[in-house]
Amino acid sequence: MRIAVVNPPFMDGRFSRPSRSPAINKSGTLYWPFWLAHGVGALERAGHEVLFLDCPATGLRASDMPRRIAGFGPGMVVLDSSTPSINRDLESAHAIAALMPAPPVFVMVGTHASALPMETLAGLPAPAAVALGEYDETLVEVAAAVEDGNELSAIPGLLVEADGRPVRTPARAPVEDLDSLPMLADVYRRHLDPRDYFFAAARYPSVMTITSRGCPFRCSFCLWPHVLHTGRYRMRSPAHIALEFRLIADYFPEVREVVIEDDTFAVSDQRVEEVSRALIEQGNALPWTANVRANLSCEAMRVMREAGCRLLIVGYESGSQDVLDNTGKGITVEQSREFASAARRAGLLVHGCFMAGNSGETRESLEATMRLALELRPDTAQFFPLMVYPGTRDYERLRRDGMIRASSFDEWVTPEGLHNCVIDLPTLTGAELVAWCNSARRRFYLRPGYLLYKLRQTLRHPATEGRRTLKAFSTFRKHLFRA
Repeated sequence: MRIAVVNPPFMDGRFSRPSRSPAINKSGTLYWPFWLAHGVGALERAGHEVLFLDCPATGLRASDMPRRIAGFGPGMVVLDSSTPSINRDLESAHAIAALMPAPPVFVMVGTHASALPMETLAGLPAPAAVALGEYDETLVEVAAAVEDGNELSAIPGLLVEADGRPVRTPARAPVEDLDSLPMLADVYRRHLDPRDYFFAAARYPSVMTITSRGCPFRCSFCLWPHVLHTGRYRMRSPAHIALEFRLIADYFPEVREVVIEDDTFAVSDQRVEEVSRALIEQGNALPWTANVRANLSCEAMRVMREAGCRLLIVGYESGSQDVLDNTGKGITVEQSREFASAARRAGLLVHGCFMAGNSGETRESLEATMRLALELRPDTAQFFPLMVYPGTRDYERLRRDGMIRASSFDEWVTPEGLHNCVIDLPTLTGAELVAWCNSARRRFYLRPGYLLYKLRQTLRHPATEGRRTLKAFSTFRKHLFRA
């Protein structure tokens, strides 16, 4: 059967729907659609012909996308969703249905659809279903049922309409053996172009991959573990990860870095060292970047660097221990200091992530966060206001307490598609949180010492770090000087 799998256009721009905080990013970052790609691979392995469209990456506009899909003639259309774009995502489904003589079965996937399936299903053209959480196996079973003319209500992991009412089928167990999933590198080679994607912290062009699903830590704001993976942490084997690195190098000789975009790649030193040693044994020559926690040891970092790791992305989040404790982060401010020192000793760069607006935030705690960012001296830093998404603990808490001031999910981004803070705390308004982030960004990046550091780095490594810095700054600069 022919199946279209679509990351729909939104605002006809580089809207990064697969990221944890979907928006048009100030640095130009655009995530690879790795969750959709796993679904595409599963459908192709089951024998289906798949049209895989990543509209934000290729520039396929909302006016052209429906015709492209209708011309393909699919019997099933899979659409990704996110909170800021959900209204346009649903409109995309209707635009496709209007051009097809026999409407396909629409299946909406992704974080927003999983968190609010009833509302999502109600907005889709019939026949339709919402796939809840991880959807690789669900899509394969739905495709088989559509092809054979069978009902969908017996398939686990769905919300469907049966007998005129929405029915939630039994929950689908998460995939336990992640090595059994299609290799992302294979799907990418068939359908995607690395030059269409950009990750500001990595050398361009880069490729994103996932080596685990879920997270054993339950931060109150975190989207994927809450909504897609129900907290269950599972890992690919080190040998499987090393094989994918080799395939990426073979398939995409132009790629200059691999980004491991797990919620928590470094769940333990042992895990990190096992993967790193598998890469070393294979002779990996690709630099790579990974998301880690601030409790990673210097010894593990040194093994990572030997395996080709260049940069660590870490969620420092706050300089206030009370705020960290309120999020359930499970780290201390002192651990952040030790982590930064260890990374320097290991010879690794750090991209530090800081947040504004978590539970208990005050002007004093924000200033503590700023002091910590300046003290830790990461290579690059991001400052984000709290973005609350349906399905997270923060969303439920703030909605219950009447602190979400938005009347529509459209308001989760600005008219330009940038992140928008839709909460007002008892101590700080959303506008004040955004203003603080803008100010913190300038205080961090416009320091004479930092500018001198970046100049030296660019002159020493013009083809690598210099190229990365200049490409990111070319987009970022127009936002840096805004009040």
